[in-house]
Amino acid sequence: MTKRCLTALMMVLIMCLPHISQGAPSPVRIGLCIYNMSDPFVNSISDAIIREAGTRAEMILQDAKNNQNLQNSQVEALLDSGVDGLILNPVDRMASVYLIRMAKARNVPVVLINREPLREDLVLYDKAYYVGIDPSEQGRLVGEMAAGMFLADPQLDRNGDGTMQLILFKGEPGHQDAELRTLATLDALAQSGVQVTLLEEVVAQWERRLGQQRMAALLTNLGDEVECVISNNDEMALGAVEALKAAGWFTGRRWIPIFGIDAIPSALTALEQGTLAGTVINDGEGIARASLQLTELLIAGQPISTANFPWPLENKVLYLKSEPVKRQTR
Repeated sequence: MTKRCLTALMMVLIMCLPHISQGAPSPVRIGLCIYNMSDPFVNSISDAIIREAGTRAEMILQDAKNNQNLQNSQVEALLDSGVDGLILNPVDRMASVYLIRMAKARNVPVVLINREPLREDLVLYDKAYYVGIDPSEQGRLVGEMAAGMFLADPQLDRNGDGTMQLILFKGEPGHQDAELRTLATLDALAQSGVQVTLLEEVVAQWERRLGQQRMAALLTNLGDEVECVISNNDEMALGAVEALKAAGWFTGRRWIPIFGIDAIPSALTALEQGTLAGTVINDGEGIARASLQLTELLIAGQPISTANFPWPLENKVLYLKSEPVKRQTR
């Protein structure tokens, strides 16, 4: 090979080097901040987001362990590390404004999930959105299921007074989903024509363990007075099931309708076994797909439209559809 040819070959290789080194584009980096990974439903959402992301996005998972101060530090660290976007499930919805402002200061898109921020907080930043389920719709559906079952089966009114003796499990005081689900449930019962005596409204922090403890304590005082249990979520409902089992229910004809929300796998199993009367599908898979796709569009700087985002957004909020699931016979 002549010196001139060798020189020409070297020049070609040098010109190609930048293109060779670039290779495939790096995946975007997205911080995934979860309020508490011990919550089975939220844990299922985070798993679904990571599955959906595959290799096209690097998901950096953070568990706040139900501690808002810890979550604030986690979000700040993610922003310092240069993430391209955030998917955020806040510990406290009222702290969302602080997290949105942090993201805005770095010009990083943020999609909040499952715990809805105040609408006035969302409008602070054009790259802040919310994806979740309408809690009032969920409460209405579970109330209508309970009313329909009570009206269709006179045996459920065990004392024959024409009134449902109800225990209602609430997630936590002041939490938007808990408050709206509770109000909508009671309103749906009233609208269905069912007279209700609310024996107890019990706070159990969304947890199965506390649901079981609270139900066991109530049975000590109320005994067979209870005719129906409605819970803001499946975990507390399943805790109530365990307490009732321990007290001799769900044997022979001793049966009491218990309703939850979320349709987690263990609740669907209880539905098949006959210990749960109904639940409401909380579309975690849909939340995962929609929140990730929305985050990716915002990172890419693309305008959100029906052409690239098939879900209906209204004022930067997406509510996915809920559906009731109930057992057919008992």
